Amino acid sequence: MAQRRRAGGWEASTRGGRDAPGWQCLAALANVYLHYVFDLWVQAWRRKRAHGDVIVVRFADDTVLGFQRKADADQFRAELTERMRKFNLELHPEKTRLLEFGPYAIEQRQWRGEGKPETFNFLGFTHICVKKKSNGRFTVLRQTIRKRLQAKLNEVKAELQRRMHASIPKLGKWLQAVVRGHIRYYGVPLNQPALHIFRFQVGRLWHRALSRRSQNGRVLWDRMRRLITRWLPLPTVCHPYPLRRMGVIT
Repeated sequence: MAQRRRAGGWEASTRGGRDAPGWQCLAALANVYLHYVFDLWVQAWRRKRAHGDVIVVRFADDTVLGFQRKADADQFRAELTERMRKFNLELHPEKTRLLEFGPYAIEQRQWRGEGKPETFNFLGFTHICVKKKSNGRFTVLRQTIRKRLQAKLNEVKAELQRRMHASIPKLGKWLQAVVRGHIRYYGVPLNQPALHIFRFQVGRLWHRALSRRSQNGRVLWDRMRRLITRWLPLPTVCHPYPLRRMGVIT
């Protein structure tokens, strides 16, 4: 769990690894267990104990909480630690943080001479406080976690080596599905640069694999560009902001 202060508020988050064997089963069990250990308790705590607004977002054992008041965040952390202890659970000491985050964090930290607000990772994204270049207003920049991006590229590289001698159409269809799936998950506003990097690196790995089929089999980049254009989909925003996604013109 990580706690962090944001925009006149404070946030918290818990993260667990999703690459371990049997994670899906563990996640399902954790979701049921935490509903009673955490969800019901935190809703009651928010109604009875909090003095400011409290926002709760949980996915399996990953949780982010936003607190309007730092005092609420400190009190919640202490009481949650005790709550977990009753069920023989504990907060991960290295993944539990309290940090300032939100629309006022940039100015407040600059005024105190503390530099830029800290970032946090949640559900595959690094969340960053930024101001829009167009109007200077605050927004949360969500970028693909670098380690996740590199890990996925390493998986693609290993699989390309295994499929090195498959036909180009078969490789193209498989890579098309890989890139499309990546875009459908990470296709959020302002994350297009990371999506372009992923597509470019997949194309580069594909070019290397094709060129290593034989000593005289190097693929020229002119042909490779045509293959990339044909098979690898271009990045797009699949999850626009709620106001745009739910906008209705009458």
